[in-house]
Amino acid sequence: MTTEAERALELIGRALRMAGYQNIKSIHQKIDQKNSNLAVEIQKRSGYQGSDSLVIRHQLSDGVDFDCIGNVLTSDRTKNNLALQGFLVDRQASLPKGAKTNGGSLLCQSLDRQGRIQNTTLMNGINSFRVEELGSHSRLGQRAFKIKLQMTDGASIQKDFERIFTTRNLP
Repeated sequence: MTTEAERALELIGRALRMAGYQNIKSIHQKIDQKNSNLAVEIQKRSGYQGSDSLVIRHQLSDGVDFDCIGNVLTSDRTKNNLALQGFLVDRQASLPKGAKTNGGSLLCQSLDRQGRIQNTTLMNGINSFRVEELGSHSRLGQRAFKIKLQMTDGASIQKDFERIFTTRNLP
């Protein structure tokens, strides 16, 4: 449980650090203010058992970028020149209706090669996922977020994991 939670938190943290990244080649172009406002979106209580959802957008770097499931990000995996990485909890898809669940599934959202959103299960056993923005923006444009994952075995174990991450690239 701990290993899976650590992996999920690392993927979420990596995505948050990329939020709002703008490639130097595009800085000379007019920056769409609407796109910079969409760098980090939080939807409260929108998922399984009132879990939050988190969507992060950024441009591609000149290096090799990966989405939250390990796909190499290329221009065909963007929409409006922005890559997307989302995290949400949904009901476990593999279980038949009415079966006892041991929490929901943490899903990773990214764009396929046609720019459509694809959902991939990262892990099961998620009781809740919470995202809280801490304080106000720093003078450098950074924003801090507290991410909380509560995992369960469906019976007696409920374990909380929490990390704080800051963005690096917001304008």
